[in-house]
Amino acid sequence: MNNEQAEKDSFDVIVVGGGPAGSACAALLGRRGLGVLLLEKQKFPRDKICGDAVSGKAMKVLTELGLHEESAKLPHGDICGVIFSSPSGKSAKIDFPSSDPVRKGTGYCCRRELHDNLLFQNAKKYAKTIEGFAVNELVWEGERVVGVKGMNSASGSEEEYRAKVVVGADGVGSVVARKTGRQQKDTKHLCQAFRGYYKNVSGTSNNMEIHFVKSVIPGYFWIFPLDGETANVGIGMITEDVAKKKINLKQAMLEIIENNPMFKERFANAQLIGEIKAWTLPFGSKIPQIYGDGFLLLGDAASLVDPFSGEGQGNAMTSASVAARVIAVAIKQDDVSAKYLFSYQEELLKEIKAELDTSYTLQRLGRVTWILNLIVEKAARNKEVRDTISGMLANQEAKKEFMSPAFYLKLIFS
Repeated sequence: MNNEQAEKDSFDVIVVGGGPAGSACAALLGRRGLGVLLLEKQKFPRDKICGDAVSGKAMKVLTELGLHEESAKLPHGDICGVIFSSPSGKSAKIDFPSSDPVRKGTGYCCRRELHDNLLFQNAKKYAKTIEGFAVNELVWEGERVVGVKGMNSASGSEEEYRAKVVVGADGVGSVVARKTGRQQKDTKHLCQAFRGYYKNVSGTSNNMEIHFVKSVIPGYFWIFPLDGETANVGIGMITEDVAKKKINLKQAMLEIIENNPMFKERFANAQLIGEIKAWTLPFGSKIPQIYGDGFLLLGDAASLVDPFSGEGQGNAMTSASVAARVIAVAIKQDDVSAKYLFSYQEELLKEIKAELDTSYTLQRLGRVTWILNLIVEKAARNKEVRDTISGMLANQEAKKEFMSPAFYLKLIFS
């Protein structure tokens, strides 16, 4: 590039990927006065396969962005609790405590097509955005990432952009992660999932439903309420277990819907909207190094999905908030080396690692049928147990009780 072109196509930060992490990070950096380029391979609004759950952590970053009340206006289902069912067929409803003045629940479910578009349109106020731009290469100077190359569908030509920092927020198939050798490949820490939207599923409420159906242990089947008449319905299992069991997850999901006694009647008049689609979740039970000279990784590109619930937006948006703080200081100090950007991973893990570790333990406990039966059956009969579990789900410190033998002794003798 000549000097004039180089100046035109240079930024403080390039963010690759316009999902929740990328859009949030771009907006937060732009608000700090930095020159930001946000590149997205698709065009908004677009669908994104997901469980559609927006947790309290995501809502915290929405507040930081000034979008909390605006997001509440989108069609959604408030989440006030969770219904668990065990392999034995017992069910228990656990209420979530809430202090949110805008919503009555502690989170909500909203179609990603709508929620992501809100975040992306907000990012446009603070960053230059190019949609239909597929990044395929990184630009290097020695060991440092200094930019990206990719195909712009509008011009039909390859274009190059440079920046002081490149942020990879381009999902589970992240080009930035792959090109920097940071992509998660361990099948013990990847999850395969299928999701479909169904109208008129009977018996839905303001509760997420997580069903540990015997035929799909160690995975689970879910029903999440969306907008009163539509539900996000899906199934997930660790990739390694899918291979070991030689299970067709999509077929297992349809078998549950059509023939399982707990669900057959509930789906009798339900209609599938569109197709059942597959995706991969990179769990935060094993996080690689997510920084280097001139680059950082966010969200799914950084393998931050909760290994028990499968919820990814909360940690993705938390990573965006932490990254924006670190990048702003790094650029101000003119130090975007791996040595300095290490503080991003350090600060992020301080916020989310304890919960990820606990969730990984819960995921492993969820492989043990008798433990699932014990917890759900006791909770179904005993309000004190339900209240205890509610407190654990709402409080990270209390959640550690799930790993205590004393908790299970209390269940056995309650």
